[in-house]
Amino acid sequence: MVKFPAIFVNHGGGPLPLIGQQPQIATHLQDQVQMHFPQKPSAIVVISAHWEDNPVKISSSSQPKMIYDYYGFPSETYQYKYPAPGSPSLANKIKHLLESHGIESELDPDRGFDHGVFVPLLLMQPQANIPVVCLSLDSSLSPEKHIAMGKALAPLRDENILLLGSGYTFHNLPAFFNPSETTLKASHKFNDWLKEVILEESGEDGKSSLEENLIHWENAPGARTCHPREEHLLPLFVVAASGDDGKKNELIYDEQNEHEFAVSGYVIR
Repeated sequence: MVKFPAIFVNHGGGPLPLIGQQPQIATHLQDQVQMHFPQKPSAIVVISAHWEDNPVKISSSSQPKMIYDYYGFPSETYQYKYPAPGSPSLANKIKHLLESHGIESELDPDRGFDHGVFVPLLLMQPQANIPVVCLSLDSSLSPEKHIAMGKALAPLRDENILLLGSGYTFHNLPAFFNPSETTLKASHKFNDWLKEVILEESGEDGKSSLEENLIHWENAPGARTCHPREEHLLPLFVVAASGDDGKKNELIYDEQNEHEFAVSGYVIR
């Protein structure tokens, strides 16, 4: 069986892609992401920017609930349902994989689907017939820890499982509400750097070069303007670290309008 690609998507602002407010992101999630699936995945593991814990937590409910973790939106946005099953057995497997790499973790039977999970999945896989397990970020926000998590999860890709990183490659809330020439330019500079790092074809030392760049991401142009706090960037680090040496990753989303913040999405091979 073909190794399943890992994917990073921008999940948008709250429920906006579901209510017609971010049509580019919605169209991408609805019509384009699944084009990169070699076949239907057996399960989906989502690393969402909207769950942090210490130690790392893994959702282990067989029927996860909904978590409407946004505020001030129309009443209908608090009625969405995504009735995909969980998978306690996969949650246990993830726990063992993490711990075999020295990463402490715990099962969380109460955790449900936050909007970083259900917004993209409602668009990507509305049938909700594939088991979904959610994995938290580590609350340290350490790049090294999240790269290690990606390496630990990599074997799941050999079992027809989709690793889905759900975040945003630009996430500065004050700038979203009050954009300026400075923040717009920073987003484009950072996005260019990120594409160069993620898409660079790895040679003999390619993987270590990718990791080194991600570890020192704060040195990139515009980095802290784009991410005053890095929780929306780290899901990309996890999926990127699950990739194979010698495989070329792919750019699958690139919002580059000079009057909008630049963001990008990727397939990790």
